[in-house]
Amino acid sequence: MHFTVIGAGAIGGALTAHLMRGGQDVLLVEQNPERVAAIRQRGLTLSGKEAFGVQPRVIAPGEIAAALAARAPEAILLAVKSQHTATALAPILPLLTPASFVVSMQNGLNPHVVAAAVGIGRSVGTLLNTMGASSVVSGEVVFTGPGNVCLGELRGGDSARLRALAALLRRGFAARVAVTDNIWGFLWAKEAYSTMFFLSAVADTPMTVVTSDPDNLALLADLAAEVLLVAEREGVRPVGFDGFEPDAMRFAPGRDWAAIRGSWLAISRVTARSSKPKSGIWIDLAVRHCRTEVDDMIGRVAEIAAARGTPAPLLGRLIGMVHEIERGERAMGPGNLLALRALDAATYPAATPARGPAPMPGS
Repeated sequence: MHFTVIGAGAIGGALTAHLMRGGQDVLLVEQNPERVAAIRQRGLTLSGKEAFGVQPRVIAPGEIAAALAARAPEAILLAVKSQHTATALAPILPLLTPASFVVSMQNGLNPHVVAAAVGIGRSVGTLLNTMGASSVVSGEVVFTGPGNVCLGELRGGDSARLRALAALLRRGFAARVAVTDNIWGFLWAKEAYSTMFFLSAVADTPMTVVTSDPDNLALLADLAAEVLLVAEREGVRPVGFDGFEPDAMRFAPGRDWAAIRGSWLAISRVTARSSKPKSGIWIDLAVRHCRTEVDDMIGRVAEIAAARGTPAPLLGRLIGMVHEIERGERAMGPGNLLALRALDAATYPAATPARGPAPMPGS
C-alpha cells in the first residue's frame, strides 16, 4: 500500500517512521519549511517506547503533484491539527481517484470535514488515544504509547482497506488496533473524554492530578455528560475505551458515582503512563503560544448543542476560558478549575456524589 502522510508532527512522524520500518512506501508532506528542512537534513527520529530513525521523502504541499507524478494517491493519512484540515487537503484533492481514501488521524469530529471534501465513501475515521506522542523539536518525536486505535468506515460496516490498515498499524504503532462499525460512537465518546484535556490545560495541572482529585469528580462527570447528551440528540451511541465509561457519565436518575469515580481513576492510571503529564492543549497554550484545537473539537460540540437547543453551560465556559488564554486575557492556573467547579455546583446542584442524582439539563 502506498501512503501519503500529511503532517510531520507527533502523530504524522510516528506513523511515517513505523510504516517505513515495516517496508511501506511513504511520502511525507509538511507545510512548515523549517520542519521539512530539518527532516531532510537529519531524518526523522523516534524515542520513548523504542528508539530508531528513518529518512523519509518529505515535501512541501505544493510539490505533491510532481512527487506523485502519474501515480494516483492511495491511502492518505491526515495528521494535521483539525483547524488545518481543508488547507492540508486542498493540494491533493485534484489527484484523487475512486480508489483513493483519506484517514483522519486527528482529534474531534473531523471526519465530517474530510467527508465534505472528499466524499463519505473515501473517508475513514479514527479514534487515537493513549498514544503518548509529542514533538517539540522538528524531526524528533517522543512516542511512548501504549496506544489505542479504532478504525471505522463513516457509514459503518467492515472493509478490506480497514483490515489492511489495522494490520499495518499493529506492527509497532499501537498496542491495540481494532476495526469498529460504530466509529462515531468512539469519536463522540472521545469528545466527552477530551473535555479533561482542556480542563487540565486551563488549570495548568497534570492530567493525572485533575482526574484523581475527588473534588473534581462532579465537574469531570458533568462536562462529559453535557457532550454525551448532545451525542444522544444526534442519535449516536457512544462507546467506552481506556477506562472511560460513557454510560456511567451521562445525566440520569440514580447516577452511579462509584462507577464514575472508578472510570476517572482508571483514566488517571492511563495518563500517568504517558510521556506527557500535561495535554497537547497545554503545550499549545504554554509552550507554543498558538491557537488550540478548541473550536474544532469541543467547540464543534457546543455549536451542535446550540443548534439543537441543548444547554451546555460548562462546555461553553471552558471554551471561553481557552479563548481568553489564547488572547492573553486570562492566566492559566488552578483558579480556573475552582471557577468551573463553582459554576458546576450552581448549574447542577444535585449533580454531586454527596447530593444524589442529577437533573436532566433543561428539564
